[in-house]
Amino acid sequence: MTMTIKTASTSGQQHEREGKRLFSFMNILAWIALGIGVVMSVANMGFFSDDNLPLMLGIGFMVGSVFIYTIGTAINMVEQRKQESETTETVE
Repeated sequence: MTMTIKTASTSGQQHEREGKRLFSFMNILAWIALGIGVVMSVANMGFFSDDNLPLMLGIGFMVGSVFIYTIGTAINMVEQRKQESETTETVE
């Protein structure tokens, strides 16, 4: 029984690290997209129209960064709950 718990906790720790790595990557990606969006929007704000493609792309990058961050956070929460349920099942 002790052997099973150690094996499960080792694979669980590795799985948890992979989830944190994915969350960190998506978090960094979201900040990069936000930065690109802000720079593109500020640099092209002189002609504020829907015909201004760089401005529209900048706004799209800013909106996209929110979605990337939200998806990364959701994945992280699912991984944490999965880890907690596996830990609870192993102990019982």
